[in-house]
Amino acid sequence: MSIPTRPAPAARLAWAAALFVAASVVAAPATAQPSFPVTPEMRNTAQQVAQAGVPLSELSPNAPESHTVQRGDTLWDISKLFLTSPWRWPELWGMNLEQIRNPHLIFPGQVLVLVKRDGRATLQLAQAGAGAPSNTVKLSPRVRSQVLDNGAIASIPLHLIGPFLNDAVVFDTNELAAAPRIVATQEGRVLLSRGETAYVRGDLGGARDFRLFREPRPLLDPETREVLGFEARYVGTAGFEKAGEDRIGANGKPEVVPATFRINDLRLEAGVGDRLHPVPQRDLTAYAPHAPNAAVDGRIVSIYGEALSAGQNQIVTLNRGAREGLERGHVLALWRAGSAAVDRTQADGRAVPMRLPDERHGLLFVFRVFERVSYALILNVQEPVRAGDRFTQP
Repeated sequence: MSIPTRPAPAARLAWAAALFVAASVVAAPATAQPSFPVTPEMRNTAQQVAQAGVPLSELSPNAPESHTVQRGDTLWDISKLFLTSPWRWPELWGMNLEQIRNPHLIFPGQVLVLVKRDGRATLQLAQAGAGAPSNTVKLSPRVRSQVLDNGAIASIPLHLIGPFLNDAVVFDTNELAAAPRIVATQEGRVLLSRGETAYVRGDLGGARDFRLFREPRPLLDPETREVLGFEARYVGTAGFEKAGEDRIGANGKPEVVPATFRINDLRLEAGVGDRLHPVPQRDLTAYAPHAPNAAVDGRIVSIYGEALSAGQNQIVTLNRGAREGLERGHVLALWRAGSAAVDRTQADGRAVPMRLPDERHGLLFVFRVFERVSYALILNVQEPVRAGDRFTQP
């Protein structure tokens, strides 16, 4: 029994569950079991998905017979070589339920071989220099993997989103209003540079390393005008050096001595009024590109950095988050609103106003998700992206 490329609506839930089962089993240790009941029907579907590959119609017209992995390649780049829809790479690479010993690690110099059989295609791995896929090993990349420092290639170009993984922050409430803040600067400077001293007041909560943020601004849903959160512009980092105190001065009156901080790294020049927030544990989990399991329909809230429009490799804020089911790794389609037009072909000569259909013109990759908003990287786009533009599942 073959697996349909696009399941009927009634089967989508089972299809999504099967993909999750396959990914969970592949990601687990050899002795682990999924943490929820798995029916025989779900397991059977997952096994079929794991072996099916993709229909030949999903292959790129210029898909090569093989590809030698180069330094700087990503799973996304390689998938674009072989597929018309790169976010379907887990199907092409095959989620082999029997192999769970990190077979998703792909290294420069390895050779990927395209195998076509019974109207479907899979990628298999051969050693560099092998002339045929006789000793191939089926690839089984997990839907989620760790950022690798051992030479293995990444899922997407991490250098594009790395600076934003923890620096792009949305707070559910305007909690920074009560956060510690810079109240004075070294020698009364207007702006601070790296290595200079800042004086801070507020409850530090015992933390020693802090991020600096500019006054947060509310993010408004373009459609409902709901406040989705408060986006704080990242300034840099600062480290604690000396505690402040409340004491009695030489004149016998109370006086406040602020805490002393050293400016470490800056993306913007710091100044009086900037807020401090403890540095969180670094989150370096890389989520491989994949399509949402359910329908998504939303709007771009803003362009990160306050630009009016954005292009490829820039960051945008979305008005959908965890509460709507978005997760890191989701690939979304960008749509250009249909323009106004007039039908002048009427027999009676009347001009009939029209609105042309929306046209898809790009892709987004979601890499940071909050409760009501998300950040996404523009993977590709045909025209400038603006606040209010629409996105959906691909």
